[in-house]
Amino acid sequence: MSGQVRKIRMGMVGGGEGAFIGVVHRLAASLDGEIELVCGAFSRDAENCKRTGQALFLSPERCYSNYAEMFEKEQVLAPEERMEFVAVVTPNHLHFDVAKQALESGFHVLSDKPATFTLAEANALEKIVLSTGLLYGLTHTYLGYPLVKHAKQLVADGVLGKVTKVVSQYHQGWLATPPTEDNKQAEWRLDPKTAGVSCCMGDIGVHAANLVEYITQDTITEICADLTSTVEGRVLDDDGCVIFKTERGAKGVISASQICVGDENDLSIKVYGDKASLAWRQEEPNSLWIKYQNAPSQLIRVGVGELSSEASAAIRTPAGHPEGYIEAFANIYKDFAKQVCSFGDDTNVNAHVPGIEDAVRGMAFIENVVVASKSSEKWHTVVLNAEALK
Repeated sequence: MSGQVRKIRMGMVGGGEGAFIGVVHRLAASLDGEIELVCGAFSRDAENCKRTGQALFLSPERCYSNYAEMFEKEQVLAPEERMEFVAVVTPNHLHFDVAKQALESGFHVLSDKPATFTLAEANALEKIVLSTGLLYGLTHTYLGYPLVKHAKQLVADGVLGKVTKVVSQYHQGWLATPPTEDNKQAEWRLDPKTAGVSCCMGDIGVHAANLVEYITQDTITEICADLTSTVEGRVLDDDGCVIFKTERGAKGVISASQICVGDENDLSIKVYGDKASLAWRQEEPNSLWIKYQNAPSQLIRVGVGELSSEASAAIRTPAGHPEGYIEAFANIYKDFAKQVCSFGDDTNVNAHVPGIEDAVRGMAFIENVVVASKSSEKWHTVVLNAEALK
């Protein structure tokens, strides 16, 4: 139990009827019983918004026609009634404006990734977060897995020795052929007007990069990239590869693809040190392999033996009871709820949620990769400021 004395009140922008990720966010938010959805602007379609609100048993007067109206009307409610944070689950092009208006209206923000449509917007959002002093979180879901947290601790404890090489891949196959006309998830991801400068790297490659930096606690500083639009007529990338160097001298490869036929959601990472290596795969999340040069390999399982404190706190069930994507997602929400609950007091909350720095680094990764892929030069220094990237 978290020690909370009440539920944290959440609003939502996006995630209406027919949307995939909104449902996932709501399931994750509700899993631990610490967050209550109290309002929403679920769709630009008023009827869709109304139907979604009815299905979620919300009061009709708190199902708003747009997010500006929601922030305005929630602001004037009594402190014990109004929402405390908003979950942003729209297509990418709306992320910045929703977050901006929410923060300027006094509400904390937990956003789907990538944080914004452009790096320039991410830079601007960072200034808003800092000026308001409010909480901003980003749902890099895979950081919520217990063994990802444990992998980070193993690297920090020096079990692997000096990290020399990292290989992270995120392969899917769902865009290997042109999608049907009614595939809303593909439609907006493949449209530069709603997705931004990248489809594959912006949608899933950024997760692979985030996993690299989180587990190694190192930063990607130089890249060489190649992006491809495999399907004829497609404007944005559906496949790509990034070779990188890190601040501490490790080298690595990120492979991201949405045209790998037969692959479902194959995110994995291998971290090699001069003493040992580790390997973790999202489709088998309860297992973490540690391998040595001259000793037997070790299989670490969730709930078996002693794990790091962060990993242990992320486990809900005994060993052998599989926990997966929703539970990992829920750990992000649970930790954000802790931050909201303790906001403004001196409580030292041990609750890691990717924040505005991760948001800027994610957008920087996407745009730097696109620039590097178009260039004939081999190595490009990763820059975090949009003006410097031009």
